[in-house]
Amino acid sequence: MWENSSVAGALHQSGEPEWRGYAAFLRGWLPGLCWSAPKTIAPPMKILVDADACPVKEEIYKVAWRHEIPVTIVSNSPIRIPVHPLVDRVVVSDGFDAADDWIAERADAGSVCITADILLADRCLKAGAVVIAPNGKPFTLSSIGAAVATRAIMADLRAGAVGDPIGGPPPFGKVDRSRFLQALDEALVRLKRGR
Repeated sequence: MWENSSVAGALHQSGEPEWRGYAAFLRGWLPGLCWSAPKTIAPPMKILVDADACPVKEEIYKVAWRHEIPVTIVSNSPIRIPVHPLVDRVVVSDGFDAADDWIAERADAGSVCITADILLADRCLKAGAVVIAPNGKPFTLSSIGAAVATRAIMADLRAGAVGDPIGGPPPFGKVDRSRFLQALDEALVRLKRGR
């Protein structure tokens, strides 16, 4: 079959048996022509919402519909959600941190998690998710440690363990809502580009 071809001449000139030369020829040329290494499959994009005290649910729906990303609303009690194929509701038990546990177990590199809970944000970041607070401030791996420490200090101050008790965070405003819309939109665009 190869007697009259230049490939056969090149294989026989090497001094090796014909089948070894042919095998070397195939190893050198076929891998690049016939197949490539399998690509890793990115997890599907989704938005997970710690919804019990979330003030930006309507904004989440609007951005999710524009980007066609599914949203899961997780709460300890039933919350009214719009009837839409991209919106799902999960009601967990009223056990301590049940909603947090559900979200943290499903957070991955394709997730955007919306929560004001710093400890949940820490768990989601460790799972590879993007985490945004309802006021639009992103949680990052480099900032979460300081946020956890500040949370502990503020809890002590609010309880009156040190000096006079203090109040909670400032009230939620229009600037926070606007910052959140922009942060969520940017996070989804970045996730889409990274695929």
